[in-house]
Amino acid sequence: MITFLTIFFTSLIIALSGAMMPGPLLTVTVSESTRRGVVAGPLLITGHAILELILLVGLLFGLAPLLKNDTFFIIVAFAGGLIMLWMAWGMFRSLPSLTVKQNGTSERKNNLLVSGALMSLANPYWIIWWATIGIGYIIQSQEFGFWGITSFYIGHIAGDMLWYVAISVAVAKGKKLFTDRTYRILIAVCGTFLVGFAFYLVVSGLIKIF
Repeated sequence: MITFLTIFFTSLIIALSGAMMPGPLLTVTVSESTRRGVVAGPLLITGHAILELILLVGLLFGLAPLLKNDTFFIIVAFAGGLIMLWMAWGMFRSLPSLTVKQNGTSERKNNLLVSGALMSLANPYWIIWWATIGIGYIIQSQEFGFWGITSFYIGHIAGDMLWYVAISVAVAKGKKLFTDRTYRILIAVCGTFLVGFAFYLVVSGLIKIF
């Protein structure tokens, strides 16, 4: 039991430290929490968690070499860049009509589970993490069988969930203090960050090619 708790808490701490770093998923969490409220964070991370469970199973069955392949990185970088540009375009397009007085039924709804998975998959550095730190942790956890792997996965998701729920709550509650202008500026900043991430990914892919 002590071993499993150790795996759980160390996995949680490592995941929490990674989750705190700014990235596409954090940007979308801030954006969607202003639109959808506290529920945005948990739903986005649930989508992220489903994708990570699929990846974890894949790694256990020999997917690791693919994640380290340069061609795979390039494909993900370009696809991820396009996805982020598409989401940023949607944010900018909605700016003139955004208002904090909107209710949940009047807004165009994105599927937050899908968005959580897409923002993870669109970030090649998420893949790099799993191809390095993640694989190392899986190898160690495998020594303790099924419950070792389970402790690692639950701890990892708990760290992500803890941070993103906190962000979602903070943004959703703070929304009551927003004016429409502040709200639109926040969404515009989020969209700008996504554009920046998109170009960064494309450049990273080009560097791998040349």
